[in-house]
Amino acid sequence: MADREVLGEGRHLRLVREDGWEHVERPGITGIAVLVAVTAEGRLLLVEQHRPPVRARVLELPAGLAGDTPAHAGEDPAIAARRELLEETGYEADEITTLAAGPPSAGLTSEVVTFFRARGLRRVAAGGGDAVEQIVVHEVPLDGIDAWLRSKRAGGLLVDPKVYAGLYFLHDR
Repeated sequence: MADREVLGEGRHLRLVREDGWEHVERPGITGIAVLVAVTAEGRLLLVEQHRPPVRARVLELPAGLAGDTPAHAGEDPAIAARRELLEETGYEADEITTLAAGPPSAGLTSEVVTFFRARGLRRVAAGGGDAVEQIVVHEVPLDGIDAWLRSKRAGGLLVDPKVYAGLYFLHDR
């Protein structure tokens, strides 16, 4: 049995010391869904929002927590992927397939993210997130995305490294 101590707990996070290692858990979360979604016109869907922990606006792939509310308890990340795609971007997908799963920061958190490829996209709503989010949706042409991302970084935005992982997953798929 591991030596485990809860150091602090909030509504969404728990700080734990386990065998001398401190890390963060997300109670009740069944995973994190990250979407690599490209429109028929060859545009990658990205979202931009202010992230208080880094005190900056961040460009990200559409993503969200699975199982984060009582209504979504035990939710499969693939189901969360569909929900988050619609909520954040206003798009629905005909097909969602699993690409890969792994820890985004294995030394800090117990989180596991699963990347999904969304195909057959159609816009059905405005997107922009839920009532507490203020998300800006970007549809970025894949042709020229490197320069676009450089210009956004130069303008002060942070780019989540998962964006670059998502671009990797687009090769040969």
